[in-house]
Amino acid sequence: MRTTRVIIGLSAAAALMLSGCGTTEDASGADPAAANGGDPIRVTDSRGKEVKLDGPAERVAATEWNGVEHLVSLGVMPVGVSDIEGYGQWVSAAPLDDTPTDLGTRGEPSIDTLGSLDLDLVVVTDSLVEGALEQIESKVPVLVIEGGDAENPIGSMFESLDLIAKATGTEDKAAQLKTEFDTRLAEGKAEVERLGAAGEQVAFSDAYVSSGSVSIRPFTKGSLVSAVFERIGLGNAWPMEGDAAYGLAQADVEGLTQLPDVRFWYMANDAFGDPYADELADNAIWQNLPFVKSGKVERLPDSLWMFGGVKSMEQYVDAAIAALGH
Repeated sequence: MRTTRVIIGLSAAAALMLSGCGTTEDASGADPAAANGGDPIRVTDSRGKEVKLDGPAERVAATEWNGVEHLVSLGVMPVGVSDIEGYGQWVSAAPLDDTPTDLGTRGEPSIDTLGSLDLDLVVVTDSLVEGALEQIESKVPVLVIEGGDAENPIGSMFESLDLIAKATGTEDKAAQLKTEFDTRLAEGKAEVERLGAAGEQVAFSDAYVSSGSVSIRPFTKGSLVSAVFERIGLGNAWPMEGDAAYGLAQADVEGLTQLPDVRFWYMANDAFGDPYADELADNAIWQNLPFVKSGKVERLPDSLWMFGGVKSMEQYVDAAIAALGH
């Protein structure tokens, strides 16, 4: 069975079809391109590996969308981005301009393209295919951030933001982003209380169609979106455990019968279809679920990235408040 880190890439890819102990080896590889001035920078990434830069990285590429969102939010427009079209379909919180070069797929970016961009730094997660990291690192300094951490999802998001901020000389902006995020959580919690919804249970998921069957991904306790919902006063209704990195589980429509009459919120995307509204519309099990019969099913707005950064998570606060008000 493949590792969790690979599964997230495959699961996200499936969703997109329809619609997260180091070495002490020297990380410099080829001589890093000097940024425009500034003192040398040393950053210890999520592997525990020191990344050496001549100065704040300015020409930066990112292979996974959480890294892309962090960069854009920090005011650093990436030079290269994996699957630019997909990013535009799923991530609305930190839009790209028309300057980045497409790197190919998120799990297996084009090494040749990366090598042609005169980069100071490449930001990746641990979801690259085997051997890709070493190939990239032979050409340009690489900063590895976590895709996710179900033990501390918000803390992991902050840590990744801080690593990228240190490498790019944007630490003041990172501090501002975190303060704004904490403020929005506090405001969201107050709004939940005002609506009389504190403590309400929510089952959040997405779904995709595989071989004619609907596969459902419950975002269990430990998922980033769930952690945000919990911080504003909502509970997680899923009874099962998710994986150690992203808090994701797997279910089918029969598995939904484990849920009582809770709020059932989900993500879909017009670009890839809506399995709940389409494939399950006439399904007898779906029709007889208590939350379906009581009208507590809510599709959240498109293009809120479930594995993103602080700006995407602020969007989830807004979406939750809007859904509670319906």
